[in-house]
Amino acid sequence: MTALVTLGEAMAVLAADRPGPLASGTSLRLGFAGAEATVAIGVSRLGHAASWTGRVGADSAGTMILDGLRGEAVDVTRARVDDAAPTGLMLRERRTPDHTRVTYYRRGLAGARLDPEDIDPELVARARVLHVTGITPALGDGPRAAVRRAVDLARAAGVTVSLDLNYRARLWNREEAAAELTHLVTRADIVFAGPDEASLVVPEADPATMARTLLDLGPREAVLKLGARGAVAVTRGGEAVQDIVPVTPVDPIGAGDAFVSGYLAGLLDGTDLPGRLLLAATCGAFAVAAPGDWEGLPRRAELDLLHAADVTR
Repeated sequence: MTALVTLGEAMAVLAADRPGPLASGTSLRLGFAGAEATVAIGVSRLGHAASWTGRVGADSAGTMILDGLRGEAVDVTRARVDDAAPTGLMLRERRTPDHTRVTYYRRGLAGARLDPEDIDPELVARARVLHVTGITPALGDGPRAAVRRAVDLARAAGVTVSLDLNYRARLWNREEAAAELTHLVTRADIVFAGPDEASLVVPEADPATMARTLLDLGPREAVLKLGARGAVAVTRGGEAVQDIVPVTPVDPIGAGDAFVSGYLAGLLDGTDLPGRLLLAATCGAFAVAAPGDWEGLPRRAELDLLHAADVTR
C-alpha cells in the first residue's frame, strides 16, 4: 500500500544564490519544486511510501525532476513524460535579503497539461491519504478535472482526502478560486490554509473560529497555518495550538508544504493532534533553515536536532 498519493505540477527552478537584481553573470542554482512534490518528499523522508503523479516535458529538466523524486524514494511510475510540451520553469530572484521575487513559465507547458486520464484509480484506492492543493485546479480545465477525479475516487474508496488551499493570485481571481476551493473543502477530510486563504471559503475571524467554521463544511480536521505565529488545528474532538520551532531562517520558500508533510506523516504514524502539529512545525523549521523548497526536509533520525542543545559530535 502507498501511504500517500499526490498529484500536481513540478517545475525546474533557477534560483539566485545571493541578493541583488538578476543581471548578466548572476550565479543561479538549478533545482526543482512543486508543492505536492515537496509534500511527497517530506512524507517519504519520514518513512512512509509516497507517490507523485504529474507531467514533465521530454527534456533535461523533466529528467532531473523524475530522477530527483526517485532519489527521494518517491514513486513516479504514474508520472507522464509529455512529448508535446516542455517542462515548466520558475525563476527565483533574491531582490533583497528579505524579499524574493518569483517569475513562472508554466502556461501551456507540461505540468499544466495534467488530465483526468493521468489518474490511476487503483493507486488512489490503495492509498491511505490523497493530498491535493489549490494550485493544480488553478492551472486549467484539465488539471481541475484531474483533481476532482482523484478526490472522487478517494472518497469512493474511503481514502482520507487532504487539501491545502494554497491560493495563487497569479493563476486565478478570488471569485473563481472561492467557488472551486469551497467545492473541494466539502469533499476533504483535512484542510490546511492560511487565514487569507481560508477567507475565500469562510468569513474572516480569529484563526480558531475560521478553523471551526471550515469543519461545518464537512472536513473532520482544519489546520490554520499562521507563519511566525505558529498554527492552530481544530478537529471534531478538540483543538490544539502550536508555536513555531525556533531556527535561524535561511530561505522561507517551501515552509508551508513542509509543514503539511510533517502533519500528514504524523497522521500516518498514528500520532495525536498535538504530536502532529509539533512534527509539522519541526518540518517547517527544517525547511526554512536551508536553501530550496524541499532540500532541508528532515529524516526521521534528525527530528530531535532542533529540540536539543547544540552538541558537536
